Formats: sequence, structure tokens, C-alpha cells
Amino acid sequence: MAKAKTRYVCSECGSVQMKWMGKCPNCNEWDTLEEVVVQESAKSRSAMPVGGDAAMRPVPLTQIPAEGAPRLPLRMSELSRVLGGGIVPGSGVLVGGDPGIGKSTLLLQMASEIAETVGAVLYISAEESAHQIRRRAARLDIHAEKLFILSEIIAENILEQIELLKPNLIIVDSIQAIYTEAGTSAAGTVSQVRDCAAMLLRTAKRLNIALFLVGHVTKEGSLAGPRVLEHMVDAVLQLEGERFHAYRLLRSVKNRFGSTNEVGIFEMDERGMIEVQNPSEVFLAERLPNASGSAIAVSMEGSRPLLVEVQALSSHTPFSQPRRTGNGVDQNRLLLLAAVLSKRVGLKLAEQDIFVNVVGGMRIGEPAADLATATAIASSYYNRPVCADLAIVGEVGLSGELRSVGQLPRRLHEAAKLGFKRALAPHSALRGKGEDALPTGIQVVGVRTLQEALDVALVAQTK
Repeated sequence: MAKAKTRYVCSECGSVQMKWMGKCPNCNEWDTLEEVVVQESAKSRSAMPVGGDAAMRPVPLTQIPAEGAPRLPLRMSELSRVLGGGIVPGSGVLVGGDPGIGKSTLLLQMASEIAETVGAVLYISAEESAHQIRRRAARLDIHAEKLFILSEIIAENILEQIELLKPNLIIVDSIQAIYTEAGTSAAGTVSQVRDCAAMLLRTAKRLNIALFLVGHVTKEGSLAGPRVLEHMVDAVLQLEGERFHAYRLLRSVKNRFGSTNEVGIFEMDERGMIEVQNPSEVFLAERLPNASGSAIAVSMEGSRPLLVEVQALSSHTPFSQPRRTGNGVDQNRLLLLAAVLSKRVGLKLAEQDIFVNVVGGMRIGEPAADLATATAIASSYYNRPVCADLAIVGEVGLSGELRSVGQLPRRLHEAAKLGFKRALAPHSALRGKGEDALPTGIQVVGVRTLQEALDVALVAQTK
């Protein structure tokens, strides 16, 4: 006979307590413990084996086949890149992003492609009606016959339809809106999200069906719900972008089947999410070559080199505390570069407000963009433009020295392909590289210090 037990689950951190307390002892938040009645039985306490009876017996490592089921191919190369080369059958993928960023649109386009090329796809809409999905599909010109829509919020009914249809792909939009009748709490609570996700993932792995879950995000931008949800799935994708920018970036935060450094770039318009095949050319399309405060950085997003424009504005401030504002760059890195420019180069930035922006809504996290950012700030300070045919890459140290960066030949090849004649790089990065490693058609200028780099990059003032 099943036993009913009362537990208290924290809505912030997901920790479980035996008794109610005003403050959660794990995250120290007040009034976050919610009462949950758990029905336990001998059957429910035993976990369902993912692989059947064979999964309950130990198997020698050498007898396990290295090749699993073939991936489901995708014509959307940007999405396929982030997933690691296609969709793995039996995998669970969690997709997050701000409201209205394009998660449902992207997944509906992916569902249509799989339905046309592979087989049946089940799209479970827990927040929208089937008519709303149909109108969106009509706007995106989607008419796949094998794309099935199910508007349901009860997990048991969803599992029943999955067993009947046995599709090749399942999309759940969203996991926070689904609840199981075995639980006593409302949909969206920690216990409901965890239990529903576990039920769906067990069924998907048992039937070898790929599962995509859409998750809500908090006001800070992180995925809502218990942290264990991210540990349960095989991949976590984050769709980013500014609301007033057309470009969207799909990043892989976790991926058991591929690299977590890859990024896919899309453009949002009335036709849906359109792939950006050459993002460097798009980001540089509206650049003013002779404007001061603009420099071209060569960044790496996973295995893809990207050329982006870094803009800086230095202006005199009437206040005692100058501002340091960065959009698309790390704030601490911006403060470091301002200090190095003041101490090692002699720029009087204590009286200057500094604003830095990466064009196109891109965000650069690697130190290889330090030299381009510092050059843009100095260009605005001196009101001298950067050479129009110059691409810049390098990390700046606290002593004003330039340090080498990884994958320099790939960065330079991308710059040469876009028509840049010269590239500014740390001298130490060129040491030991043969002529065959560096691209032809672009002159690589090696510099050792930030001062040397500014002397090369900035156009001389004309009288």
C-alpha cells in the first residue's frame, strides 16, 4: 500500500527538507519552502531501467558498440553545428531563452524539416492552442503532413500519445506548463518540473526518440526551475539576442554529444529564423572605414572565426567619477584595459567617460579582443581613425605587453577572405609558425607592446 509523506521543497534551489522552516538552510532564502505530499510505493521507488533488462546486467566495455544510432540530419546547418552534427535519437535537449526571442519558431521550423525528411514529429504545446500553432506554421509556410500537434498539459496523457504514435522527434513547449496527476503541487513548481521531465526523458530514451524541452528563464536570464533539470538532459541550448536586434545567437551550454563552444547565428524576420551563413560580412556591412573609435576584432566562436566591429567613444566628463560602460564586452575587462591605457600608454582617461559597443548584438568573451578594444578606445581619445584595411587580434597584459592567442592562422584566413590587407597580431604568436601556416594575401604585423600596436594601427593626423 502506498504511503503518503510530506516534504518541503525550496522553490529557489530545489533542496528538500523534512520539516517546514522560515528560511531555507541551503540557499538562505525566506518563505521559499513549499509543502509537497509524496505518494511512495515499492514500484514508484524503483527507477525504470533505460535500456530494458540488458541495462541491469554489467557489460564489458569492449563489448559495447561504439557506434550508436545515426543522427537525424538537419538542413539547418547553424542548428546542426550547435547540436554537434545533427539530432541524436534518444537524447534530451533543453532549450532556454527570453520570452519572444524565437524559441518556438526555431523548434517549429526544425520539426517541419524532420517531418519532411525523416518521419513523424509530435509537437506538444502546453501554452498555446493548436490553432495558434497552425497560424504560426502558415506564416512560416510550413505544411508538413507528418507534423502532429498536441495541445495537452497532463503528463500521463502525453505519454499515452507518445506510446501510440512513436514519433522520431518530440518537442514539449514548455516543461513548466505540464503537470503530473501523481503530484499534489501546481504546475511549474520544483517537484512537478522535475517529475514531468524525468517521465518524458525515461520514455524518450526507452523508445529511442529525440526529446526537446522548452524551459522558462528567470529575470536574470538563467533557466528557471530546479538545477537538477539541466543535469538530467544531454544538452542545454540558450537562444540569446537583443529584443531590438534582428540577430539571434544559439549557444550550447552543455552538450554530451558535441562541443560546447559552438554558436549558431540566425536572423529573425517574418519568414522565421533565417540562417546567417557569413556572419562576419553581415556584421561589417554598415561599417564606416574612416570613423574614429572603430576597430575590427577577429574573435573565435567555437571552431568558427568571426570578424566583428568594436566601437568605442571617449568623451570628457564633468563629474568626478567617469563612467565605464560596455555592451557586448566584459565589464571587468573594460576596466582593466582602461587602466592599462592610462598607466602604460599615458592616456588621461581619468577625466573621460568610456563607452564600448560590439556591433550587431554580439558578445565577445575571449581575451583575444583586448587589443581591438584598446585600439578603439585610443582611436576615439585621439580622434584618429584606425587603418581601414587592418584586422586586429591579441590579448593585452597588465604590463602593456601583448600575449599570443590560439588558432591564429584560422583567424587570419578569415580576415584575408573578407579583403583585409593587413593584420595586427602579437609578435610571440608568430614565433615558430612557418610561411605555410599563415595565409597569403595578408601582411601580418607582429608587435610586442600596446604602444607599438597603437603606432601601427592609428592613422597619422593630417594638418
